[in-house]
Amino acid sequence: MLLSIKSWLFETPSKDCMASYAKSGDNRYLEQLIALYSNDLYHYLVTQSNTHLAYDVSQQTWLKVIEKRHLYQAQTTPKAWLFKLARNTLIDEYRRQQHFVELDENTHLAAQNDESESDLNSGDLNSGDLTSGDSHIGSSNISYEAFDAALKQLSFVQREAITLQQEGFSLTDIELITQSSLETIKTRLRYAKQNLKRLLGANNEQA
Repeated sequence: MLLSIKSWLFETPSKDCMASYAKSGDNRYLEQLIALYSNDLYHYLVTQSNTHLAYDVSQQTWLKVIEKRHLYQAQTTPKAWLFKLARNTLIDEYRRQQHFVELDENTHLAAQNDESESDLNSGDLNSGDLTSGDSHIGSSNISYEAFDAALKQLSFVQREAITLQQEGFSLTDIELITQSSLETIKTRLRYAKQNLKRLLGANNEQA
């Protein structure tokens, strides 16, 4: 009995653990989800806010997973569904704090970052590898700190689009997470990359 429990705990997590959790409510599947996605979820949230708010919203998101597990549909990727919950929770929190009113294309949103230090894990994102097809933004000579500083200067929606792409999401996934059209997402990515090139180029000239 003990051996079988140990084997279950240390086996490779199933890609269907979200569906399994939604169906059964078994906390072992929830633990697998947290192990799989908590770091990536926090990484996304901290790029859109600050360490304190990212931690708070992350905790709220996992509580919502518990509350809303019955709403999960198996055809949706688990990670995209989790990020959608996290994004909605973050926006609700910003609105509650009156940091912005509407999330639309005519509003230049910049989440208030009260902390100057970078809280992203350097292993999660290589600033020299930001790509769109075959076109590269930046180079290996750009420091992570410079890239992070440039990223923080983008609007909320542009920074979000870049971050989600770097998390490995497809455009279809980003549509689901942001509840925006495909063309809107493409536009955000295009402007984000143009702005990053400009900002990083300015940093290189000053160096």
